Amino acid sequence: MRFIYITLSFLLILYSCSSSSTLPNKQLSYLALGDSYTIGESVAENKRWPVQLTQKLKNSGYMMQSPKIIAKTGWRTDELLTAINEQVGQEKYDLVSVLIGVNNQYQGQDLEQFQKDLEVILQQAIQKSKKGAKGVFVVSIPDYSVTPFAQNSNVDEIAHEIMIYNERCMITSADYGVKYFYITDISEEAKTNLELVAKDGLHPSAKMYLRWVERIFPSVKQMLEE
Repeated sequence: MRFIYITLSFLLILYSCSSSSTLPNKQLSYLALGDSYTIGESVAENKRWPVQLTQKLKNSGYMMQSPKIIAKTGWRTDELLTAINEQVGQEKYDLVSVLIGVNNQYQGQDLEQFQKDLEVILQQAIQKSKKGAKGVFVVSIPDYSVTPFAQNSNVDEIAHEIMIYNERCMITSADYGVKYFYITDISEEAKTNLELVAKDGLHPSAKMYLRWVERIFPSVKQMLEE
């Protein structure tokens, strides 16, 4: 029995050491680029999805710095690019996320210009990533056609255009070798569940952002471990 006890204790120590060794033992940094969806318009600061993602990583044993968020309500791709050039500097990050494009669609901007801007944004994101493309991920654009805000508009047209923008995001992500996370189907649930919509009737609620985080978390965790 003593031999079995010693053996089991040794195996538990070995497992504990091997498990902890898979986690980085230094502070990890995260840069989140985007617009109102990334800055978390109409939700508390700690309910923004990049902040919720960071907290979930902390809860899983990762030493995470607070995310650096470069995002503003209403920003198009060109405005995000200007902000990246002005605010990011030379620092590199362990994770970089991109969620952009809804304001290009909403303002009726040229789709081909969106494509060109998106490519430059991804090039910049890859350059700011410590792991290059392996440290970058893109999140799809939510479908706001189902929100109360859009009900006096052509909701079918909005949904169709968001689909086209997301196709460009998906293809461009693949072209640059970065992960693409599709959360648009979650946003569409707001059509029948207003708990997923913030009080402004347009943006996601904290509960919806949590749903996004729960979906992307396993893959983001894997990105940190690679």
